[in-house]
Amino acid sequence: MKVLLIGSGGREHALAFGLLADSAVTQLHCAPGNPGMGEIATLHALDVMDNEATVNLANALEVDLVVIGPEAPLVNGVADKLRAAGFTTFGPSKAAAQLEGSKNFAKEVMNDAGVPTAKSFLCQNQIEIEKALDFFGAPFVVKDDGLAGGKGVVVTKDRDEALAHALACKRVVIEEFLDGPEISLFGISDGKNIIGMQPAQDFKRAYDGDSGANTGGMGAYSPLSWAPSEIVEQVQREVLAPMIAEMAARGTPFVGLLYAGIALTNHGLRIIEFNARFGDPETQVLIPRLRTPLATLLYKAATRDLAGVTLDWRDESAVAVVLAAPGYPGQPLLGGEVTNLPKIHCAEIFQAGTTKSGSGIVASGGRVLSITGIGSDLTEARNCAYRGISQIKLEGSFYRTDIALNASVAEKGN
Repeated sequence: MKVLLIGSGGREHALAFGLLADSAVTQLHCAPGNPGMGEIATLHALDVMDNEATVNLANALEVDLVVIGPEAPLVNGVADKLRAAGFTTFGPSKAAAQLEGSKNFAKEVMNDAGVPTAKSFLCQNQIEIEKALDFFGAPFVVKDDGLAGGKGVVVTKDRDEALAHALACKRVVIEEFLDGPEISLFGISDGKNIIGMQPAQDFKRAYDGDSGANTGGMGAYSPLSWAPSEIVEQVQREVLAPMIAEMAARGTPFVGLLYAGIALTNHGLRIIEFNARFGDPETQVLIPRLRTPLATLLYKAATRDLAGVTLDWRDESAVAVVLAAPGYPGQPLLGGEVTNLPKIHCAEIFQAGTTKSGSGIVASGGRVLSITGIGSDLTEARNCAYRGISQIKLEGSFYRTDIALNASVAEKGN
């Protein structure tokens, strides 16, 4: 099977790692990819927002499967163009990708599907915004209705900060704050059937102790020994299956990866958000744990053939820790040289914001790379990840030191 993977981030590097591990894959092409992906696949220059160029590349390579990684090209309709050209494609249509492209659209679908979520208001001017902020009170949850590269959400007790973020959005969703721990649970869908993956938990705040600004994710871990034992089945029953059924009923079947961000509140689970693609950094802990051949699985989803498929998981734990450039998540300082990348038998390095410079690599994005440690339990996986990331040199860079810490302590206590 010849596979073309679109994207260049840490999520795509993890997917490339998983795709290549499938014995059915004879060639793996990535566009545009990053230096780390270039070590395991053939890279091709590509503007991922140029749908025609993407179709032309797939034609030139004569691929059997196209996997779309990032959300922006999905919302831009690249999956529609690829399917129209006859390519088997894993990724939702432009219409279905609106589950991520518009927070308000996702709310409407959840309402029609009977999926529990936070109460919210769609606001388009300052009067509506201020009324919504006063209605819900602090902590304020303010979300850009459209795509914002992982930086569209502000959760704060500071009303002025909430108001400023809301006014900077063209359309904004303001909603009630959901208490309780948050988890991420992915579902792989063929438009009719959907299979829930094991849950992961990511860490959105920039600094230790969940302090600092929201980011695209500073680390993640899986499995979640503290989560309810039936959580996958419950989310499948109450969230994933109803959403897929509703999207099909609307005439816009969802074929791809449906990401559910979930709060486990005192009143039951509530959906925080949906994404229309694999999440980052959760993908970096889930793919190394997935024993089921990834390319074959995604091909079955793309060809509407998931009925009866089940997933097989490794028993090991995985912990991913992100190395960020100085200044992230504000205005990161780019161009710094990244050196001393370790080779550790129990860890994988997934590059994200990197580019080649001479014989080395430099930081080209706020989240530069992550290291995923694998171990028999969370403590062993954490130790491996931190042993690796502590060796990497990038002036001014930082990483959180508490990824999966509380969960590993609790796991040892049990």
